[in-house]
Amino acid sequence: MNSILLKNCLTIDLKTGNKELKDILIEDGIIRRISTTIEKPSSQCKTIEIGERYVLPGLIDCHTHLGIIEEATGKIGVDNNETSDSVTPHLRGLDAINPQDIAFVDALRAGVTTVMTGPGSNNAVGGLNLVIKTQGSIIDQMIVRNPAGLKISLGENPMSTYGAHGKCPVTRMGITGLIRDLFMRAQDYLELKQAGKLKYRDIRLEAVIPVLTGDISLRAHAHRADDIVTAVRIAEEFKIKKLVIEHGTEAHLVADYLVERNVPVAFGPMLTPRIKMELKGRNYNSVLKLTEAGVKVSLISDHPYNSIDQLRTVAILAISEGLSQVNALKCLTVHPAEVLDCNNRLGQLKEGYDADLAVFSENPFNSMSKVIMTIINGKIAYQKD
Repeated sequence: MNSILLKNCLTIDLKTGNKELKDILIEDGIIRRISTTIEKPSSQCKTIEIGERYVLPGLIDCHTHLGIIEEATGKIGVDNNETSDSVTPHLRGLDAINPQDIAFVDALRAGVTTVMTGPGSNNAVGGLNLVIKTQGSIIDQMIVRNPAGLKISLGENPMSTYGAHGKCPVTRMGITGLIRDLFMRAQDYLELKQAGKLKYRDIRLEAVIPVLTGDISLRAHAHRADDIVTAVRIAEEFKIKKLVIEHGTEAHLVADYLVERNVPVAFGPMLTPRIKMELKGRNYNSVLKLTEAGVKVSLISDHPYNSIDQLRTVAILAISEGLSQVNALKCLTVHPAEVLDCNNRLGQLKEGYDADLAVFSENPFNSMSKVIMTIINGKIAYQKD
């Protein structure tokens, strides 16, 4: 049995925000016990004195292109948009991830232990994304959930990608027309399949079925408020149970609408310039407005548009606008775990959960604080020299 005992960990109660000093016992990749004092269970157990430093659940980034848009490789490492076709539901992010991308090291150094990664936003329908841990050399062995969601994109990106060449979509009507056409055909295909009358397989329509049945989320790239409402409209038309708004720059303008429909927002990136019209409303206090309205918010890097190691920085910016530290922590742990349907094993320091932890030199929301250790699946993945 592989076991580690972390002594004198300063933890944060996610309900009250109170600080608590705990020992944490890790066995076979699982948090086995959390208590005020734990005695070393065996001579084989490795004891690490944390010295009253902050220990958090491993941070979770629920929207990235980690490993799909590789760093320092040029165009040959950019695999996020298959722009030969505007509707590509059958593409799988799994097939494009390179675990040797140097950004995985940045994730470990930043205490980010889990990410959602997948296709980009140039297509009306981009493909299937997945949830992975950030340590490993074989992508298939890093998977937490696959697939985790189907990417659709509304607004500027599909229009500028295809409209500039006179191809559909040229307008927002064109985008939603393509999405509706796909979903209608998928509904008919599913009915035939359930009735045992299907005489062929269609890889594109098969990819949509898990969204229609509620097994995975519909992940909608939408910045403007009208595009966000369109995403909700499409979800309701096709009785899609799980919808996540990605980016949500103007989500605060329709916050009550999202709360009524229990639609969460994966918000960001926050550190980019307003390089296109849809980002005009980008503001650091939007997270506070959404949280106060009751929207479930997860903070994202959208790596590499913000580097994966800037995830905690965007939380600090939100705190500077009035977001509480405990709510900021939830935006990096509990909420993304829930959005990714992984909250039965990730997002909290809880007995029985995956032993994914980040140890910080001081308050994690102090910009001078450093990650001194990252643990994934009960193994030390990074340790500061």
